[in-house]
Amino acid sequence: MIYVCAGLLALVNLLWLGLTLLTLPGNWLMVLTTILVAWWQWDRGMFSPWTLGVLVALAGLGEVLEFLGSAVGVSKAGGTRWGGLGSILGAVAGALAGTVLIPVPLVGTLVGVCAGAGLGAWVLELAVGRTQRESVRAGVGAGVGRLAATLLKLGIGLLIWLIAAVAAFWP
Repeated sequence: MIYVCAGLLALVNLLWLGLTLLTLPGNWLMVLTTILVAWWQWDRGMFSPWTLGVLVALAGLGEVLEFLGSAVGVSKAGGTRWGGLGSILGAVAGALAGTVLIPVPLVGTLVGVCAGAGLGAWVLELAVGRTQRESVRAGVGAGVGRLAATLLKLGIGLLIWLIAAVAAFWP
């Protein structure tokens, strides 16, 4: 029974991992599902508190990296704080717009979030008086930074999935 439970957990967590590419809280859903299984199977010792703590810490790190990714991209490209703010706001709007306007699973959201971050940075950089060239450079930095952050968060999600799967099968 414990291996059936472990297998189901691994499959459900794999589905949650896919949500990470949609910029949804897939990592947190993996952690929550793992905690629920740990609570349900506590007497069998599927997960230690240390393992669960590591999963929570990794999910938190992924969120921080994703949140700051586009802003760091703006900064590296010579943009201002306004461009960083625009990139964060634009990423949220872009994720929604990309999901609706480009109805290809995963692709629409990922393109939307990166384009939105770039456009948001570009618009706010222009609004504070930066030149077109400086604004475009900050926008490109925001888009690239957001893509890198999403891929980093996905990598962290893969690590969360792997740790949970190994711990579930190897109590």
